[in-house]
Amino acid sequence: MTRYVFVLPLGFLVTITCLVAAQNFGRRWRNRPLPDRSEFPIWENDPEFANDVFTFARIRYEPHYFRGWNGDYPEADWNISYRLQQLTSLKVNPNPVSLYLTDPNLPRYPFIFIIAPRSVIFTDAEAQALRQYLLNGGFLMVDEFWGNEQWNHFYQQLKRVFPEREPQELSLDHEIFHNVYDFQEKPQAVAIHFWRQGYSYHPVPGIEDDPAPHFYGIFDDQGQMMVLLCYNNDLVDGWERETEEIEYFRQYSERCSFPMGINIITYAMTH
Repeated sequence: MTRYVFVLPLGFLVTITCLVAAQNFGRRWRNRPLPDRSEFPIWENDPEFANDVFTFARIRYEPHYFRGWNGDYPEADWNISYRLQQLTSLKVNPNPVSLYLTDPNLPRYPFIFIIAPRSVIFTDAEAQALRQYLLNGGFLMVDEFWGNEQWNHFYQQLKRVFPEREPQELSLDHEIFHNVYDFQEKPQAVAIHFWRQGYSYHPVPGIEDDPAPHFYGIFDDQGQMMVLLCYNNDLVDGWERETEEIEYFRQYSERCSFPMGINIITYAMTH
C-alpha cells in the first residue's frame, strides 16, 4: 500500500494542546471484512498521558437507507487520526472509536462524527442524548450528503435535537477556513468513484442547480459552534481513499479533505 507524502509548508503546522454508482456504496460497507490494521500507520504515545490524547469518535446508528454509519470505515478514521498525529502537535489515539449516542461513554469524546446523514433517523433517546452532549460542550461534524432531499431529511432530524435553533451558513472569512490551513475558497471533495466517471460532485437529482459546497454551523447561546454540517461534500472519502490513486490524492485528499479535517478538529478542540 502506497501512502503518499503531503507537500505542505512548514508554516501550516499547528501547535495545540488538548486534553483530551450506488452498488459500489453497498458493496463497500455491507458485511465486508475489516482491512488489516497492520497495513496502516500505528504509533505509540507516552503511557503516562494515555488519557490526554485526542480520539476520533464515530457515531453508530441504525440506517434506514442503504448507506450507513460505517461508510468509509475504518480506513477514513485511521487515516485522519494518522494525519493529525503527523501534521500537527496534537497527540492522537491511533485507535479511533465508534459508539452510539446513547453510550454512557459519549461525554469522554469532545469531538464526534456522523457520516451519511441521509440514513439517520434519531430515536427520541438519541436526540435527547445528542442535545445534552452538545449543550455540555461537545462538537459534532457531519459529512457526506448532497442535494435538497438529503439536506431536508437531516434538517428535520436536527430540529428534533434543537427545535429552537437554525443552521447558519458560514462565510469564507470564518476562522474554521483559516485556523491551520488557509483556504481561498470553500473546499469540496467528491467520492472517488464519481471522480473516476468525470464528476466533480455527487450526481443526485437536482444537484445541478447548486453543486457548490456549503458549510453550516449550529451555535449555542454564547455563540459557540456545536455542529458543523459539510453539505455538498464528501471530505471523508478523501480520508479513506488516500492511497488508491495519486491524482485523486493530490486533487482531494491533500488539497481539501485532510486540511479541512484538521481545521475542523483544531477548531473543535480549541473553542
